Amino acid sequence: MKIAIDAMGGDHAPAEIVKGTVEALSEVAATLVLIGDEEKIKAELSKYTYESSRIEIHHTTEVVENCDKPVSAIRTKPDSSMVVGLKEVRHGNYDGFISAGNTGALLAGGAMKVGRIKGIERPALGTALPTMSGFTVLLDSGANAECKARNLREFAIMGSLYSQLILGVDHPEVRLVNVGEEETKGTPVIQEAYQILKEEKSLNFGGNIEGRDIFAGTTDVIICDGFTGNVILKLLEGMAKGFGDLLKDIFTASPKNMLAAALVKKDLDGFKKKMDYKEYGGAPLLGVNGNVVKAHGSSDARAIKNAIRYAAKFAEADLVQKISDAIKE
Repeated sequence: MKIAIDAMGGDHAPAEIVKGTVEALSEVAATLVLIGDEEKIKAELSKYTYESSRIEIHHTTEVVENCDKPVSAIRTKPDSSMVVGLKEVRHGNYDGFISAGNTGALLAGGAMKVGRIKGIERPALGTALPTMSGFTVLLDSGANAECKARNLREFAIMGSLYSQLILGVDHPEVRLVNVGEEETKGTPVIQEAYQILKEEKSLNFGGNIEGRDIFAGTTDVIICDGFTGNVILKLLEGMAKGFGDLLKDIFTASPKNMLAAALVKKDLDGFKKKMDYKEYGGAPLLGVNGNVVKAHGSSDARAIKNAIRYAAKFAEADLVQKISDAIKE
């Protein structure tokens, strides 16, 4: 297995990308390929001791910057680390590709260079959200601001397979984000999607879900357009950080509180780890004809390491082929 990483993409590239790649060697049974400026990559690799036969470098001369317009960047920078990685996935040379770079460019490049699975009109980002009772798959978490009802059906099928194959949920329940639980609530698109999902025999559809129930983890997969999904994702990220800062203020307010913090430190560390996006690495772009994972733009080494770990799981589960088979059926 070969997993490729965009060494030039992200706020902390290439230093944190290279460090995370080296750390991932102990987590995955794969050869890891760093794509980007060879001189810069080698300079970072020289800081570490690692099994050199398991890390390869694919030299490129261009970089897709965060300020670049997505489609233009994909078309005008053919030798960028991002475009080369996507092309190699399409040609079957890599079993997965990870980038913390320009999100819009990666989404556009996934559709243009890797191509969509036959029968999928809109690829979508799938994110595993930590909740009070485990994980909930959120789909779409940012790829499509507007969707048709049939797109939401596609998301439901892909999200259900993600939950089943990657998170190990047996017969996952799927619910549709709405402003109320009644099937008559919501926009015409949401109402139409409800009826389509209700009739979809391959899915365990549980109806609508309101925003207040998402963090409770009352279902396995939640479906919405990318605009709504990205708002949900960023809200939960902000809440997690806010709760962490609030707890820190409380536990450092007095000697008595600091003693209490010492007594529950293990539990607090566990809570912090569970809510940290770095533990989950990135979101797969489901619906394209290859394993493409979008890592957070501010990913550090730990986030990259975990993104590589999840990319390997996607490849091992043959998620792309199983989505293709499900759509055909």
